[in-house]
Amino acid sequence: MGTDSEWEQWGQRDPYYGVITHPKFRRDNFDETARSEFFESGQCHVQHILATCRQQIDSTFKPSRILDFGCGVGRLLIAFSAQAVQVVGLDVSDSMLSEARRNCEEIGVRNVVLIKSDDDLTLLEGTFDMIHSTIVFQHIQPQRGLRLFARLLGYLAPSGIGTIQITYAKAMYAPNLGAAPSTASLTVSNVWSNLSSTLKRFIINDLLSGFSYSRKDPEMQMNVYNLNQLMFIMQEIGIKRCYTEFTDHGGELGVFLYFQRPHTP
Repeated sequence: MGTDSEWEQWGQRDPYYGVITHPKFRRDNFDETARSEFFESGQCHVQHILATCRQQIDSTFKPSRILDFGCGVGRLLIAFSAQAVQVVGLDVSDSMLSEARRNCEEIGVRNVVLIKSDDDLTLLEGTFDMIHSTIVFQHIQPQRGLRLFARLLGYLAPSGIGTIQITYAKAMYAPNLGAAPSTASLTVSNVWSNLSSTLKRFIINDLLSGFSYSRKDPEMQMNVYNLNQLMFIMQEIGIKRCYTEFTDHGGELGVFLYFQRPHTP
């Protein structure tokens, strides 16, 4: 199952930092101010996603059933719950799901269903008007992630919209157009010099906030995908067009893909 065990450890040890890797979301720093900022970021994200769907894909879009793949502690589930009849959160970590459940109960959200994920999406039922995922696929090995991407699209209802973020390159490899160079050409100095200023700041802040964390943290893979393969999967199920937005999370370069499944094959 790849890094699933590591994500369970993140859920147990430092669940909010596991979702957004900034020192203020570390367990020891996670006060009410940080908590409010964490969930407000979810509200802003959902507002942007839905506005983009209506501006670029379907002006009448109003999803009844939403799936958030890799829901973590529920940062987006709570925001999505105000926009749909039912929201389903899918995650590989039992501890993340437990934290999401506590957050939903604390706020009084009652239209969220939480489901344990696996590579076959065994427990997932029905179709969805919207399937969403952000800062998730980058943590999944691409061979495995491509299968999951294809399976998820099978749950997209006719006229349903997919909003999925995928990483495809690394800013630190700018001289190589984002692709990792051969191992022989890598040195500590040229890797550091090519890191984005944002990623450097996160590393330095994390060191200052307590290096012992970094040495004990579970693995957090940062993978890149071949966008051609994703486009092939989308076109195979009849998707005619795709709107994209570029993303940059500390030098991890990606795209947000917005696409609609045709009403008829």
